[in-house]
Amino acid sequence: MRRILVTNDDGVHSEGIRALADALKHLGEVTVVAPIQEASAIGHALTLRRPLRIERIGPGVFAVDGTPTDCVNVAMTHVMKERPDLIVSGINKGWNLGDDVTYSGTVSAALEGALLSIPSLAVSTQNRRTGDFDFEASAKAAAAVAEAVLERGMPKFTLLNINVPYGPNKGFKVTVQARRNHVTVVSERIDPRHRPYYWIEEGQNDWEPHDRSDWQAVRDGYISITPLQPDMTAHAALKYVEELPLVTEAQVR
Repeated sequence: MRRILVTNDDGVHSEGIRALADALKHLGEVTVVAPIQEASAIGHALTLRRPLRIERIGPGVFAVDGTPTDCVNVAMTHVMKERPDLIVSGINKGWNLGDDVTYSGTVSAALEGALLSIPSLAVSTQNRRTGDFDFEASAKAAAAVAEAVLERGMPKFTLLNINVPYGPNKGFKVTVQARRNHVTVVSERIDPRHRPYYWIEEGQNDWEPHDRSDWQAVRDGYISITPLQPDMTAHAALKYVEELPLVTEAQVR
């Protein structure tokens, strides 16, 4: 039987991870290993300076007091004790589009799977202004992609980033990562003891137009599916670096 690891960054008690696990059960044995509390926007962090603990929440469901990346490694070595056939991370409360994938714990869990040569998916759904979430469409999309990937496999060191709009959709659209001009706002406030403290907040977000971007796809009502990879080499900039007037190897020594 195929073994599927489900994780997230919203925490083991999130409604999204329960919907995801339920949607994948017909495809194999599902094991949930997720952070014991929310670990959003933590990126690809790995806990190295303190011990981690595992808590059994229920049948096939475990919590780790660490990051999504921690959860993937702990799951493989001490919960499942073998490599899963598929890792699915989500369903995240809010899209992970464009540059946001670099911050996302949801995407980073799938990234860890890709680094370990395990087919991996990251699944996110739209955050409605009312604060409500509908995980049904996202769970169905995740199950459809998971089934296809289990049947056909996936290129090595690749993960699929899936973003699902709220309400009826027009099906899947293969996309590229969007780009934007992002300005982070850091606001200063004063506590009751008159000491300053700071909140990092969302600032200006101007998305660059691109007919095939993940941002444009979800705005047009499609489920965006973007293949990502751990290799961050800027291949188009290699020639630029080669032509820089740098010192020679002998001079560096």
